[in-house]
Amino acid sequence: MIDEAKEQGPVGEQQAAEASEDLGDVETITEDGGSPEAEAEALRRELNESRDQLLRVAAEFDNYKKRMERERSKLLKYAGENILRDLLTTLDNLDRALEQGRAAGDDSAKNLESMLQGLDLTRKGLVATLERFGVEPVEAVGLAFNPDEHDALTMEASVEIPTNHVLREFARGYRFKDRVLRHAQVVVSSGPAKAA
Repeated sequence: MIDEAKEQGPVGEQQAAEASEDLGDVETITEDGGSPEAEAEALRRELNESRDQLLRVAAEFDNYKKRMERERSKLLKYAGENILRDLLTTLDNLDRALEQGRAAGDDSAKNLESMLQGLDLTRKGLVATLERFGVEPVEAVGLAFNPDEHDALTMEASVEIPTNHVLREFARGYRFKDRVLRHAQVVVSSGPAKAA
């Protein structure tokens, strides 16, 4: 091969010189460290150790992925647990208000008043719980109609409320953090009534 490279001219001579240097390196390795078979065996052992380490790392990573997926799935499954626990207090208060309204007694007006007070306190507690979790009401009455937050059920004439502004609210809308949870159901003003 070296003779063939020399016949090809200057480029071939350069390749021949590089090839003879490489052969010299091989001879130096065998002279310094022992037989080529022993070195090959050492390299095989090193390769097998590296392969084992790589397989262990891959197995550990696979176990880590599976563990993270299980934890993620558990978190998603029980994500609403805190708000539901807080809502149980509201349910208890509603039960108490109903018991108060059903209580046997002479003064039904007094029982009704107590029940209404209990319901009012329960509602305030529920609103506070929702606010703690980032739920807040969407303002509507008197504001310009916004289709991103309001659903128009109908239009009515009004002298007090300008055209395309919310006149009345049938159901209050709510926002959860930066997202509309439920649109407000509203009646929109069509402006002053036109004479027929």
